[in-house]
Amino acid sequence: MSPHSDSPAQQGTRPDLRVVRHRAGAGRAATGDPPPVPVKILVSGGFGVGKTTMIGALSEIEPLTTEAAMTSAGAGIDVLGAAGRAKTTTTVAMDFGRITIDDSIMLYMFGTPGQDRFSFMWNDLANGALGGVVLVDTSRLADCFVALDYFEKIGLPFVVAVNQFESRQNLPLEEVRAATDVDAHVPVVAVDARIRESVKQVVLCLLNVVLNRARAVGGGVPGAAAGAAAGAAAGSGAGSSISPARP
Repeated sequence: MSPHSDSPAQQGTRPDLRVVRHRAGAGRAATGDPPPVPVKILVSGGFGVGKTTMIGALSEIEPLTTEAAMTSAGAGIDVLGAAGRAKTTTTVAMDFGRITIDDSIMLYMFGTPGQDRFSFMWNDLANGALGGVVLVDTSRLADCFVALDYFEKIGLPFVVAVNQFESRQNLPLEEVRAATDVDAHVPVVAVDARIRESVKQVVLCLLNVVLNRARAVGGGVPGAAAGAAAGAAAGSGAGSSISPARP
């Protein structure tokens, strides 16, 4: 027997990896259920608007973040809004979270970095996305225009979610719609990015928008994703439909 081989006793107690591997994958295969369909959405917006917070509030797993400490090199470039001095880190690549819609749908949320210098990553993050959320801070409304222009350019369905920051007055949704000049069918809704239920309603609203668009153009949206949007229709809220006028 080789000095590096196991003794008969050790060999007898070693787990059979083939059996373990079979058991690990046996669940859905044994019942014939297909694996969940992955559905991808983007969360975008200006610097410090609350994208990382929003994804973390809804994600059922510990969200993946690529936060780096803010330094003096960003002074005068990374201008803070309502986040103020409380913000000490910034996303330099992306945020990632996951939420199970039901047994057939797994929703993946990707957050884009807020600074313009990281915009080269947006095409990769948007690849395969079903829709997007543009998060807005009304104290720096113009910061969301880059995300709005990008989503409109690539034809990605989206909703505008106005983050409701504490201890200050937020603009009415009608004024946000007028300032952003989004099409009448684009929902403009309020959200508290810290609260799971509030974020969930925004995501359901987005899925409803995706489904309605697919029906209108007769295009193909993945069947499972369409089913999720259909199920969300009753619970998602649409924003104001006041006519817009973005400069």
